[in-house]
Amino acid sequence: MSSAAPRSAVDLESARSDYDALVARGMMLNLTRGKPSDAQIDLAAPMLEMPGADFRAADGTDTRNYYGSPQGLPELRAIFSEPLRVPVSQLIAAGNSSLELMHDTLVHAMLSPLPGARGRWVDEPRVAFLAPVPGYDRHFTLSERLGIELIPVPMNADGPDLDVVRGLVAEDPSVKGIWCVPQYSNPDGTVYSDQTVRELGSMRTAAPDFRIMWDNAYAVHHLTDTPARVADVLALAAEAGHADRPFVFGSSSKVTLAGAGVAFLGASRTNVDWWLRLTSARTIGPDKVNHLRHARFLRSCEGLAEHMRRHREVIAPKFAAVQRVLTENFADTAGVSWSDPAGGYFVALTVPDGLASEVVRLAKAAGIALTPAGVTHPYGKDPQDATIRLAPTFPVLEEVEAAMAGVAVCLRLALASTGAAGR
Repeated sequence: MSSAAPRSAVDLESARSDYDALVARGMMLNLTRGKPSDAQIDLAAPMLEMPGADFRAADGTDTRNYYGSPQGLPELRAIFSEPLRVPVSQLIAAGNSSLELMHDTLVHAMLSPLPGARGRWVDEPRVAFLAPVPGYDRHFTLSERLGIELIPVPMNADGPDLDVVRGLVAEDPSVKGIWCVPQYSNPDGTVYSDQTVRELGSMRTAAPDFRIMWDNAYAVHHLTDTPARVADVLALAAEAGHADRPFVFGSSSKVTLAGAGVAFLGASRTNVDWWLRLTSARTIGPDKVNHLRHARFLRSCEGLAEHMRRHREVIAPKFAAVQRVLTENFADTAGVSWSDPAGGYFVALTVPDGLASEVVRLAKAAGIALTPAGVTHPYGKDPQDATIRLAPTFPVLEEVEAAMAGVAVCLRLALASTGAAGR
């Protein structure tokens, strides 16, 4: 996180004047959701011409017809196997949404016993999941939808606070799992350390059916020349005797065509067989023609890396703009800090307690849409009201710069109005 020593309090009169001028501009800018930009989607435009006249997969099967393996095309699974750290034989290529795979996995656990479970989760008096915070709101929404209680866990620089995690899982069998975004975590860009991954895979849990929901959404979304590489959670869990503990998820939705990508699920062979057996009740299989066009467009793991390098060229300047504006305005402001992620889609801005909602409100009135304060915490409630999630990927660079300049004006006014600056 970037922060420094306090400076003198922001002058309220000048802050108010700057804000009034901002409102008068009548802007309509948006830094809410982490969507790929048009320029990123254009990178995959050639896919729309694929697969052409030849619909045959590598094994000769016509992908337009019902396909033999519900796991998806092996040639596509081979491309994503290495970055997701899942053996091809244990990786499923499915439809377009990894969130859908997470949803189905939890529903299956609710209605059918997981491998190693004593029974169905729906028959338990209480089912709880650990939720590292700040975290991903869709994980929280999905849990709430299914009646799974969320228990916040603080995030450290190397992942969830393991002392807190161990204390919660060791004695309570109703704690059935933990949500994890292990690489460039949403929204603060945290990368889990090898020790954190090893501990999550090996720690003692009271629930025999405890599961790690390993949402590796940003496995290939790097912003630097030194990509992060998170430890192999499947291998480490298996080494510790808990092979069935992790479910790994990934997606190409921010790689190729958002909403028309391919989602992936990886797990132990036992978990994969369990998942496929239950999922066969609702589908014959995923869109193999889409699998084929992805395999032909990306070609290989190296082709995927090259494609993501082109993504980086588009979005890295936007992240740099966020860092530049925040540094120019708040480098020496007490209580204000922000993440400087090496990948992913978000920047987490931390403000003095109680100010996040006010900054978001001021920005909205000035025509700048920010994600609601609290969305980074379970039930939409940040106890400190201190975290703002910034999503710079979708707008063009000039709009990111204008929006961030406006956010700076709003934050200066909030600081001045409360006397928080310089405390």
